Amino acid sequence: MSDEKTKTPSGDNGSAREKQAESLKMHARVSSTALTGLFILAVVYTLYFGQAIFIPIFFALLLNLLLTPGVDALERLRIPRMLGSALVILAMLLVVTASFSIFYQPAADWIERAPESLRTVEKKLRFITKPVEQIGEATKSVEEIVDVGSRPGGTTVAVGKTGFLNRLIYETSELVFGLATTIILLYFLLVSGDMFLRKVINVLPTLSDKKKAVELARRIESDISVYLYTMLIINICLGAAVGTAMYLLGMPSPFLWGLVAGLLNFIMYLGPVVGITVIALAAIISFDSITEALLPPLAYFLLNGIEGNFITPFI
Repeated sequence: MSDEKTKTPSGDNGSAREKQAESLKMHARVSSTALTGLFILAVVYTLYFGQAIFIPIFFALLLNLLLTPGVDALERLRIPRMLGSALVILAMLLVVTASFSIFYQPAADWIERAPESLRTVEKKLRFITKPVEQIGEATKSVEEIVDVGSRPGGTTVAVGKTGFLNRLIYETSELVFGLATTIILLYFLLVSGDMFLRKVINVLPTLSDKKKAVELARRIESDISVYLYTMLIINICLGAAVGTAMYLLGMPSPFLWGLVAGLLNFIMYLGPVVGITVIALAAIISFDSITEALLPPLAYFLLNGIEGNFITPFI
């Protein structure tokens, strides 16, 4: 009996310690989750308020991975890296400017005709919108019946053009600043080449660590560059296929829609949805028959489905 009495308190103490340990673990997990959430929120807010700086840095790093092989090739031809970087950036700007000048006029024409085009779409889709309008009119009639009256008079707020112009000037200046920052950062990244990698290697203590760091950095750079070039080629081919399909189906400005499809394909999931919607609206405007208007978005949907479900995963 005396032995049992002496063992009981020790068992109670052990269970109490276990409960205390579990409580401490739970408290530590909750604290860790809260700190992780706060850290994520801090990162999101930092990126949001610093987007004028972080977005140019991101695009500069991305373009650096794309253009570095060209600069390296010019350097192997005994062209100094400073001059080669400038030539590669100049070639990129010329390609972008030429593409903009080619597709600017068709895009401007579509934008200029947008109000009239939307009215055309509304008329052609009248058989769909008319039942919805009838339901809305019936609901409005019921509201007028049960309404006890509204206050007469009201305040009319006139919105001037000053706010819009100020906003336009601000957005334009921010865009120009972002482009200039991206180009300047890109030039220095291309000129620097392996400078950052060499500085990291100098810090490492042993020769084997230096070799592993160089091999790892080369592999990462090569894999990312190959991936970006592969996606660029796939999207160019998709844009060419969509443009050809629009041309065969009689769509106006077919190669503009090919460019739109290729650019939107860089945006996963949302890009193809926007592309199908835009091409469907343009087809409704361009064709008299709804059946003919369904063919361009259907062709875009099929081509994008083949690319997204078969070609890109296979490659």
